[in-house]
Amino acid sequence: MFNIANQLTLVRIAFIPLLVVVYYSPFEWRFLTSAALFGLAGITDWLDGYIARKYNLTTPFGAFLDPVADKLMVAVALAVLIQSHSSVWFTLPATVIICREIVISALREWMAELGKRAKVAVSIVGKVKTTLQIIAIVVLLMVDPKGHYWINVVGYITLYAAAMLTLWSMFVYLRAAWPSLRGHE
Repeated sequence: MFNIANQLTLVRIAFIPLLVVVYYSPFEWRFLTSAALFGLAGITDWLDGYIARKYNLTTPFGAFLDPVADKLMVAVALAVLIQSHSSVWFTLPATVIICREIVISALREWMAELGKRAKVAVSIVGKVKTTLQIIAIVVLLMVDPKGHYWINVVGYITLYAAAMLTLWSMFVYLRAAWPSLRGHE
């Protein structure tokens, strides 16, 4: 149960409070360090999946914990950034991303109960969305939100692209599950 892939996932979860503490610390290096922590978490997300598949280390515990760790890390990072950016232009796409994660997690759980989990499996759009989210959050964490105008603009553009893919992927998943949601399957 506690193989190397699952340990990497647990490390990612341990990064969550560390990210918050570092981001709100009074030190000059807090932004770059927060971005590095989040980026490292993104790398461990890829690495734990790669190791689990390559060495046949997949476990039910890992299958449960990995997506939970991803969603927690993203939601907490976005919550920290919502507070520090404190604008509707940031809060809107961040809220879309967080809400979509809740909706799709609930949908996947419900579809699994029906034995139809494969209909809402992760798609390529979801993987691209996740990559854009990670890039946007790293970029936005790495600089003071009250400075570095162009870096923040790049972060916002990337976040909006991730939010658009978030809505698109949610539509794809809901469309695939629609017959089951209507009770006509």
